[in-house]
Amino acid sequence: MSIYDFKVKSISGKEVSLADFKGKVLIIVNTASKCGFTPQYEELQELYKIYGDQGLEILGFPSNQFAAQEPGTNEEVQNFCRINYGVNFSLFEKMDVRGKKAHPLFKYLTEKAPFKGFNLNHPIGEKLQGVLKANFPELLEGNDIKWNFTKFLIDREGNVAGRYEPTTTPMEMRDDIEKLLKG
Repeated sequence: MSIYDFKVKSISGKEVSLADFKGKVLIIVNTASKCGFTPQYEELQELYKIYGDQGLEILGFPSNQFAAQEPGTNEEVQNFCRINYGVNFSLFEKMDVRGKKAHPLFKYLTEKAPFKGFNLNHPIGEKLQGVLKANFPELLEGNDIKWNFTKFLIDREGNVAGRYEPTTTPMEMRDDIEKLLKG
């Protein structure tokens, strides 16, 4: 099994095979429009602008599983991303990214890149850990996605090269992205 064995639906409902992205470096990220981490769309778009012509693709997967922070329709999500952040990287249909109904893609990603904890030295990391512990303790169990804007970096051969929790900004991934692009 590899990343290229999965099929997903674009935000407009068209089936897309991840095999279409063979040879590219990918960032796969679960997103939400009403989250404290939503401004990460801006840095994701900036990375796409900087590295898109070098082979970076960003695949955004909206999910409403975390405190109902993505309540809109697919069309509303797409419009929000374009209008507020100028997003022109690939967005996909809303889906579950954790739990029994999680899309197989995210089950695969979390199996290949388990949760290693939040950076508790990061001010948001400590706060996120505290909020989850107090309000959503079940989210801290296992290797599933813990919150919106968990990012997975995939190399040009389709291997999971890294997992970055929401407390890691997209720009903090630049060195790792550049290494994979130069490959």
